[in-house]
Amino acid sequence: MGFGWDLHGDGRQINAGAVVAPDERLSWPRTIGIGMQHVIAMFGATLLVPTITGFPVTTTLLFSGIGTVLFLLITRGRVPSYLGSSFAFIAPLTASAGSGPAAQLGGIVAAGVVLAVIGLIVKVLGSRVIDAVMPPVVTGAVVALIGLNLAPTAAGSFEAQPLIGAVTLVSILVVTVLGRGLFGRLGILVGVVIGWIFAWVTGGLAPDRVEALKAASWFGLPELRAPTFELSVVLLALPVVIVLVAENVGHVKAVAAMTGRNLDDVAGDALLADGLATTLAGAGGGSGTTTYAENIGVMAATRVYSTAAYWVAAVTAVILAFSPKFGALVFTVPDGVLGGATLVLYGLIGLLGVRIWMDAKIDFTDPVNLTVVAAALVAGIGDLTLSIGSVELGGIAWGSMGILVAYPILRRSADLRR
Repeated sequence: MGFGWDLHGDGRQINAGAVVAPDERLSWPRTIGIGMQHVIAMFGATLLVPTITGFPVTTTLLFSGIGTVLFLLITRGRVPSYLGSSFAFIAPLTASAGSGPAAQLGGIVAAGVVLAVIGLIVKVLGSRVIDAVMPPVVTGAVVALIGLNLAPTAAGSFEAQPLIGAVTLVSILVVTVLGRGLFGRLGILVGVVIGWIFAWVTGGLAPDRVEALKAASWFGLPELRAPTFELSVVLLALPVVIVLVAENVGHVKAVAAMTGRNLDDVAGDALLADGLATTLAGAGGGSGTTTYAENIGVMAATRVYSTAAYWVAAVTAVILAFSPKFGALVFTVPDGVLGGATLVLYGLIGLLGVRIWMDAKIDFTDPVNLTVVAAALVAGIGDLTLSIGSVELGGIAWGSMGILVAYPILRRSADLRR
């Protein structure tokens, strides 16, 4: 189950040209130190999602830690990963805010169940089934429209406090571009902290949230919530599954490349684990989870892929989840800071879809690729909203469903005409 790590060399240094494999570890003090780096790496992004969506921060942190443990157990310690909050859920959660937290959690649970089922299918049929059902042109389009659908939300938050938003945005850009090593990879977290401090100094913090921080206890149980299920919210959340599949499979392939190990047979386990972790989070009141690219950066920088370090990170997250004071501190982050950060974050989600197209060398002179992607993107960016009976669906749902249905039909029709 991923326990009983072998000591790498003398436990102090990494052998020349080698990496610390998932089933190895350095000395425990060094392993704990690296585990803490993983906590820092996931911190900003994982906590930013509940801050934006209004979910309980400590609850989200709790289920991210539990989800990471679940992931390590199900993948049998072969895939080092931290399961943090997925940005892909921000769009459907924001769009369904009027339905209430319980219905939003129902959407998360539904997405988690579907992802877990996909994981089981991949375990039985192999990872190639993913490319057959969701080719890169489709996956890239869905990822792109999910990110770009959020653009008005980011702009609105920025406009609420433009000076604070500008300070945050510039800080993120400067640290990300000019920062070195781990500091550069934490550009968003550093920018948010700088923006928060600037807002505090200039009186930009909401007084009611500051008072809530002062009144919060240092220790307490995370707030648990139960989900309810509304069809419109569920349909809004399901396209996120495509993003989660792409992120999980990409993570497995990245770890395989960096460790020199074939992990194709564990892709189904990774999808199943993330599906169960997302389902559990939604059932208890937390945000949906996904594998974290931020932690890939830590592994690449340290050459340590030991799953022991991720056990340290998971346990640390669970411990922090029992501090309401910490959760209240995160919620003092003002709108301007969120606006500055999300201008970058939402764009990065959109560009991730473009990267999928580039990596797969998608031919956009092909009329099928060109037309279905064009229609899907405009539906998502313009937030096309139509009702079917009493069920109202937004741009993410229509764009995703449109390309999932239209692409195979048009591709088959074009092939038959030749």
